[in-house]
Amino acid sequence: MKLDFIEIQNFRKLKSTRIDFDSRRTLFVGANNSGKTSAIVAMRTFLLKPALLTLRDISIDNWRLIDAIGSAWEAGEDAEALNDLLPKMDIWLDVPLSEIHRVVEIVPTLDWNGGPIGVRLQFVPENTEKLQSDYLEARAKATSTEQMSPDGQQRPKIRPTCLTDFLDKDNLSSFKVEAFPLDPAQRQSPTSKGVAQPQSLPEGALAFTGHPLTGLIRIDEISAQRDLSDSGSDTESSETAKAKSRSRLSDQVRSYYDKHLENVVDPTAQDVAALSAIQVAERAFDERLKTGFEHALEELAELGVPGVNNPSITFNTQLNAAEGLKHSTAIQYRVDGANEDEAEHHQLPESYAGLGYQNLISMVFRLMRYRQDWMAIEPIPTTQNDELRPLLHLVLIEEPEAHLHAQVQQVFINKAYDVLRNHDDLRDNDAYTTQLVVSTHSSHVAHEVDFANLRYFRRHPAEAGGAAPTTTVANLSHTFGEEDETYRFVKRYLKATDCDLFFADAAIFVEGQAERILVPHFIRHHKPNLWRRYTSLVDLGGAHAHRFEPLVRDLGLTTLVISDLDAGKAETRVDTNGVSRTVTVAVQPKLDDGQVSTNSVLKAWHPKKETIDELTACAPEDHATVIDDAYALYVSFQKPVLDPTKEDGSTLIPRTFEDALIYENYAALQGISGNAASRRIIDLIKSEISGAELESALFDLLKKVEKAAFAIDCLTNFEDETTLQPPAYIADGLTWLENQLNEATPVGVEENEPSDG
Repeated sequence: MKLDFIEIQNFRKLKSTRIDFDSRRTLFVGANNSGKTSAIVAMRTFLLKPALLTLRDISIDNWRLIDAIGSAWEAGEDAEALNDLLPKMDIWLDVPLSEIHRVVEIVPTLDWNGGPIGVRLQFVPENTEKLQSDYLEARAKATSTEQMSPDGQQRPKIRPTCLTDFLDKDNLSSFKVEAFPLDPAQRQSPTSKGVAQPQSLPEGALAFTGHPLTGLIRIDEISAQRDLSDSGSDTESSETAKAKSRSRLSDQVRSYYDKHLENVVDPTAQDVAALSAIQVAERAFDERLKTGFEHALEELAELGVPGVNNPSITFNTQLNAAEGLKHSTAIQYRVDGANEDEAEHHQLPESYAGLGYQNLISMVFRLMRYRQDWMAIEPIPTTQNDELRPLLHLVLIEEPEAHLHAQVQQVFINKAYDVLRNHDDLRDNDAYTTQLVVSTHSSHVAHEVDFANLRYFRRHPAEAGGAAPTTTVANLSHTFGEEDETYRFVKRYLKATDCDLFFADAAIFVEGQAERILVPHFIRHHKPNLWRRYTSLVDLGGAHAHRFEPLVRDLGLTTLVISDLDAGKAETRVDTNGVSRTVTVAVQPKLDDGQVSTNSVLKAWHPKKETIDELTACAPEDHATVIDDAYALYVSFQKPVLDPTKEDGSTLIPRTFEDALIYENYAALQGISGNAASRRIIDLIKSEISGAELESALFDLLKKVEKAAFAIDCLTNFEDETTLQPPAYIADGLTWLENQLNEATPVGVEENEPSDG
């Protein structure tokens, strides 16, 4: 049995959203405030802690409609169904026929033969009539109080002023979760814009008695709020100190010991010997701890802990056996090079290790404890009251990257699932399924997993005035269809770079190292508003941006492509065998010469024109487009510019970024110095050639020099960093992108989106 997908309605900005799950691990990615945390909170609320629901968890668009229901109650009129506006979550499981005995109470039809089983979890008032009467009573009292205001004075507003105000005052505690069966035959795919289409329940649908998923799914969670501080300072409140004490690493380790080492069902001779020796000396108990934790520490070693020059974990009990792991220095770090058997070595309490080191070890011990807790449940109950081991273990982790450097983030995401399956009853046993769900803001974590594991939370602006932004989730395993050359290129590129496309507000694609060096400089010193935005700059090292089109489309990213004109012309050549063939060779751009662009971006993505005459004639508006109403795109490339050596209005046509940069900064560049490439370019500028001769000389020279070295000299030679100007085509593209992001619906933290996700 595995979790196939869920559909969430009316929960924060997840108005109607489907989230597909991989059979092993699923990674939630997306920009800030895109809904990743909301998805985790929704799963926690529906499956673990329904009492956590607050008014601000209800999609803010529904508040106006809820208030309309309250107004109808006050007017004695019929009202819409309140239940339709409350959060719901449909859970779809994929269950083989062999497990029918575990799901017999929730199978959709008598002829079910294995496959999908759906359950809707829906918040409803425990008693709608009582809720209505309580609200009317509260409103009547508030209105009566308002009328006590003296004549001539403005009446105050007394709460509750409306139904949402009434519900905000902890009245959601009277709500409950009901579960209903769903019909697999009525499942529908999301719309073309990714909006989920959950089925409607039939009139008079009967709810399940009790929670139908009890005993089927075990859920464990590592939240983003992980405090690994020491036991507390003198200035902290007792509650704060207690909370921190419960979060210490030693508490995580002690919990693992209490449940899975101390109470062994079949103790070994080594266990007996160690437990006997503890009565004689604490040293023997220390050895027992080391032995007991041997496998756990071996699992830590798989994640590179302790690593090079890091302190190693050791156990040092300074009290009796029962208190051994409760002492504040039970978990210590060895910080010298002494051998294990040497008596002289130095140790420090756990609070003296780095937060990242503590965080990693704490998370791994939690994962091991979750696994052991699950496996400790007997698969076949020995008594009538025993719990039956769930078939599915769902583990949720929020932001595992906290305090971890990049390499450890990558190791953790690669090894976490293995830790959860590292048990004799799990490794080769398909009867029990583990599904790991991770939400992250880290590009280092994201680029370690395959596209099939990524679920991108895509923000959508409000569709109408007064509405709130919403989120849909793209299953990136569908982005490229069947695996092909384009898929392999994008996959390998993202694997080779720490690409942050999945977390950006916009993307800028450039073709070479020179652009990669100087475009951020242009943004910072000429487009300060754009500099404050979160843009992902992707250097493809060639004209390959068009390969990213399917990914950009699914991400819905506002995109600027800074491309090259790359003029070419067909020539007929004869090889050594006397066979003639036609090839396109790079040439200096000219009009009315039958030239074409060799740049695939311009031909295949936008503006989908090929000849140099067509491209250079493009109007400013021809550079921008909206693709399938999904994302805005601007492709910037070289156009004719004024000859900087003349004043007669004659023009030159740059072919690449470098010659466009030189034409734009012709006078300023004469004063720079630097490497051999820069010296050759400056010598050419000072030679005072112009027109076609200058074009030709630059065309030949730029094929030979180190362009990145020249870009670095341009970056470092000017005291006034605004002196170097972006080429006109790049300035136009950056202006367009800046305007797009400024005009977009502001993406701030909503009133009912209290966290970063």
